[in-house]
Amino acid sequence: MDRRQMMKGGLAAFAGPCVAGPAAAWAAKPDIEKHLARVAKRALEQNAARISLRDLVGLADFSAPSWRPRFHLVDMVSGKVSSYLVAHGRGSDPGHTGRLQKFSNEIGSNATSAGAYRTGAQYTGKYGASMRLDGLAEENSNARARAIVIHAAWYVGDEMIEKYGKLGRSEGCFAFCEDDRTEVVSRLGAGRLLYAGKF
Repeated sequence: MDRRQMMKGGLAAFAGPCVAGPAAAWAAKPDIEKHLARVAKRALEQNAARISLRDLVGLADFSAPSWRPRFHLVDMVSGKVSSYLVAHGRGSDPGHTGRLQKFSNEIGSNATSAGAYRTGAQYTGKYGASMRLDGLAEENSNARARAIVIHAAWYVGDEMIEKYGKLGRSEGCFAFCEDDRTEVVSRLGAGRLLYAGKF
């Protein structure tokens, strides 16, 4: 039985392969998929002129703590949601509580930036296969200058939650476990919307 088959109910049934233990046990709020679909639709409408592909939206809901799957891929056709663990920036959580305290767009802040991003090209960098992101809002306009990307990281995964009760922190990037990074990057591709915030 694989990790997906071990999970039952709510978003756990659609959680990424790096979620098996404590994170998988999280019970999703009622109607969360409908709520996420509404957030995705609104974000698409607000960025319609700059997003060419609208079938799938990535949502990073940083109102949730790092020990819960809080990055969601929302299929705008079927309404299905797949959820994954994702780290936030160390500058957004200086005390390493596992909860994002603040967003920042400042260069050198090591913080997560909120707002709409357009997914870009894939490349191989320091953390292996990664994906560039373009900030589309004033609150994340420095994304390219700050090298804010999607990448894999050793400090993201259920084993980190089991050991420390939370994930490690990035320098502002959207960091996933390796398996989830592969799936997220493959499904998003270039030209789609990634929207980060608290919702």
